[in-house]
Amino acid sequence: MALNKTFSKDKKKCSVTFIVSAEAAKGAKKINVAGDFNSWSSTDTPLQQELDGSFTVTLDLEAGKEYQFRYILDGIKWENDWNADKYIPAPFSNADNSVVVCICDKK
Repeated sequence: MALNKTFSKDKKKCSVTFIVSAEAAKGAKKINVAGDFNSWSSTDTPLQQELDGSFTVTLDLEAGKEYQFRYILDGIKWENDWNADKYIPAPFSNADNSVVVCICDKK
């Protein structure tokens, strides 16, 4: 799993590519990402399966914020990103949420 981030020239938008490797997908047929950016919808943000078996989706997020998220494999298994920027305890379960930090050094 991985997160790739790029910032717009004006540093107001952060383009984040969420990547779930074929190994991390564990044979899943579909993967979605749910988080602060989509009101924790388990269906609104599907990842596209690539030829190598990995799954990806790119979202344009507002820079200067942190976003909690998790992946949903085949609609039932919730997983964190192994390479998230950090983890925060989830408010409604005995688990952590992954966090992507969209804060850019404005140099």
